[in-house]
Amino acid sequence: MRYPEGGGLTPERRAFREKIRLQAGERFAASEKTAVIAKDLRVSVRSVERWRRAWREGGTEALRSAGPANVPTVTNDQFAVLEEELGKGPAAHGFEDERWTLARVQTVIRRPRCWPTSLSRHWTSTSSPSGIRRWATATSGPSASGRAGAIGG
Repeated sequence: MRYPEGGGLTPERRAFREKIRLQAGERFAASEKTAVIAKDLRVSVRSVERWRRAWREGGTEALRSAGPANVPTVTNDQFAVLEEELGKGPAAHGFEDERWTLARVQTVIRRPRCWPTSLSRHWTSTSSPSGIRRWATATSGPSASGRAGAIGG
């Protein structure tokens, strides 16, 4: 299944799917039929056929996960710049009140000192463990935190 805007499987889900492929590999070695493997593992026959072909060509290693399908779109250096800019507050960027919204954060990101990105990619970046989302929610004030459009709201 494909996901838009840099999405994909979580590490846990990737590991789960790899485990299923490796189970299929054990059954390939035992010469079990494709349809039986597909039914038991609750996957499509086509997937099992694809895994069997990979297994024939590369063995069990060919069934292992290749890792995430994409690389992060925001580097640590870029994220540090964004964190610094947001730390200055909305007023420092010409906004009338002290409330961060996704549109305002996007405006800051699109300025020359940062980098261009879409709102959904930006939302992913502000949801990271470094705390920008928590910080923005905490500084947006009690009246803004419950409104739609406020970060965290």
